[in-house]
Order: sequence, then structure tokens, then C-alpha cells
Amino acid sequence: MVKRSGRRPGNQDTKASILEAARRTFAEKGFDQASIRGIAGDAGVDPALVHHYFGTKEKLFLAAMNAPINPGELIPQALAGPREQAGERLVRMALTVWDSPAGTAAVAMFRSAMSNEWTARLLREFVITQILRRAVSSLVLDPEEAPLRTSLVATQIAGVMMGRYVLRLEPLASIDREVLVAAIAPNVQRFIDDPMPEVFKKA
Repeated sequence: MVKRSGRRPGNQDTKASILEAARRTFAEKGFDQASIRGIAGDAGVDPALVHHYFGTKEKLFLAAMNAPINPGELIPQALAGPREQAGERLVRMALTVWDSPAGTAAVAMFRSAMSNEWTARLLREFVITQILRRAVSSLVLDPEEAPLRTSLVATQIAGVMMGRYVLRLEPLASIDREVLVAAIAPNVQRFIDDPMPEVFKKA
């Protein structure tokens, strides 16, 4: 008899229970207030088992979201380089992801969030904690202005995603990617860098 080597496959029922508990907890409490211990308790397992299967709270969150990308890897890459071209790089990164196989899962998640309150909560937490916070950190924005600036950036990119990939509005849906980058990037760059005194009134 040949003895098998390597790690024993995980219990899929246990992993599914953890993910279900994680989705409930992240939706109800948000990413910041959720804890591995609390999620483990809800799933009826030891916290060590959650760490064993998923590692960190962030990785558990991405698994619970079934996220097609890891913003922790992509955002720093997109924002590395000259600041005056940050808007262009962000838009190109977003379009590249959505044009890839990962884009199919992203579209499904986006559509689900439009009709399901729980998914919408999870998507909001994902955008805030995994994307916008990383953008703020990488861009080194004024702390008082950062929340609105990054939210405005998100409106531009999310709007393009909705029109191009979900609603498939023409000619937006079939326009060349680089043409779309050229059209949208200046707006994104404005929200990153322009003073906008009509929005940010200094004392």
C-alpha cells in the first residue's frame, strides 16, 4: 500500500460554513469591525481553522467576495510611476482587468450588487477597504480631501464599467480600449490632483 504524501484536502463543508459566516459578518459589521474570532464562532469552528484555510482576514474577505482580482497587488502597480499619469494608469488597469477572463466574474458581482442588498454591502466594503484606501495610501492625498477625491475617482471608473460591460451601451461597449483611456483619464486625473476650490473650500 502506497502512503500518500502532502496536506490532506480541506473539508469543503467546513470551508463553505466559514465563507457563509464571513459573508454575513462582513455585510453586517463591515470589514473593520469583523473579526476572525467572531466569524469562527458564527461558523462553529475554532479560529485556528479559519486561519488554516484562509490565512488573514483580508484573504478571507477576498474569498468571501469571490473577488476576481487582488487589489493589494494591482493598485500599487497601477500607481507606481509619475503622479501626473496616475489617472491614465488607473483607467487602463481597470479596463485591462475587465477585458480579461476575470472580468466575467467582476460583471457578475456588479450585477448581483444592483439587486441584492447583501452583495451591495459586501461590494461597498470591498471598494472602500481594498481599493480606495490603497489608492489614498499610494497617492498620498490630503487626509481631509482624500475620501471625496477617491470616491469621485470611483464614480468615473464604475460608470465606465457599468456602461461598457453591464449595460453594453454602444459605441462605449466596442470602442478601442486606448481611446476610452484617453477620454476618461483626464477626469480621473482632475479628481486626483486639481485644486477644485469650489469643492474644497479652505478656511
